[in-house]
Amino acid sequence: MTTPMEAPMETAPMDTKVLDTMVRWREVAAATGPADRAAAEGGVRLAYRLAGLPEPERIVWAGSPREGAALAARLTAEGAAGRSVRDKVRTRPWAVARACVADRLGPAGWAEHWTLTGAQLWNSTVSLTERIRTGVVEASTGVPSGEQTVRLVLLDAVLGQYDAAWLAAFDGQDGGEALDGIAAVARAAGWWWPYEKTAVITERPVELHRDEAGRLHRGDGPALAFPDGFALHAWHGMPVPAAFLDGLATLTPRRIREEENAELRRVMLEHYGYDRYLEESGAEPLQRDETGVLWRIELEGDEPLVMVEVVNSTPEPDGTHRTYWLRVPPRTRTAREGVAWTFGLDEADYAPERET
Repeated sequence: MTTPMEAPMETAPMDTKVLDTMVRWREVAAATGPADRAAAEGGVRLAYRLAGLPEPERIVWAGSPREGAALAARLTAEGAAGRSVRDKVRTRPWAVARACVADRLGPAGWAEHWTLTGAQLWNSTVSLTERIRTGVVEASTGVPSGEQTVRLVLLDAVLGQYDAAWLAAFDGQDGGEALDGIAAVARAAGWWWPYEKTAVITERPVELHRDEAGRLHRGDGPALAFPDGFALHAWHGMPVPAAFLDGLATLTPRRIREEENAELRRVMLEHYGYDRYLEESGAEPLQRDETGVLWRIELEGDEPLVMVEVVNSTPEPDGTHRTYWLRVPPRTRTAREGVAWTFGLDEADYAPERET
């Protein structure tokens, strides 16, 4: 299960070929479900051949980057994998492809090409990769020399589908054929580790949930989950413990107030609803004027919660008027100042012809 990647950046219109390429690679980066093992293994062998290397003696599979890193660490420690060949398989071909494209297009042409291709996927793939790295390292805590060993092994990883940004930029370009093996693995599987004797390949996630900004986000389960149980939980991109999410369904104002972690308390407030929290906490209005009502409640260890309650002057189809709650800076002293701030204006400059 997956949710859409972030919306494309504002750029010049793409031609049909580039647009088709971006659609394909956006789908690759967001793909979930079982890997195409035959295609992935074929891609690994091709990558080795293109690098001028003998094909690996064996290819083994892992259920997630966590399991893949652990397996790669064990095999290298036992001498069963040989040395890493990531530099030959991924780094050098990538450098060749980039040099070919950049030389042909020139600096300005390359910058425009990157903006229309790789840049469209860069933020989402990089942020997701960093979250996975962090999760893998955290999962090694408590294992003798585990964290240090895992950090080193992660340097040997090729990112599979999360190399989509670069692969989109080189797709169909002269020199890009050097990455055909890497691209084949990316279309079929997740992270992988290339060594002289053995290649370790991981499955893709089974679930991926994002918010509208492309950040990992889910309130009732893991935002990213792999078939072996490795999972990451997040609320609008912020890592949260799994047990924390379990408690969101039974939140109370008291529980929110007692949360010592300010960041987690903000997640609770977002989930619970600022308006509901103010109402059930017995908050008193601080000030009111023609624009709305200003509310304020102190939060221990955090900045005060200050909200402006405004009523839409345009009626709904049933004749009612919808109420909105706007969170404003703690320094706000009047409802009018708060509403003006939401428009990027000072209170004195806020003079709408008609409230809507």
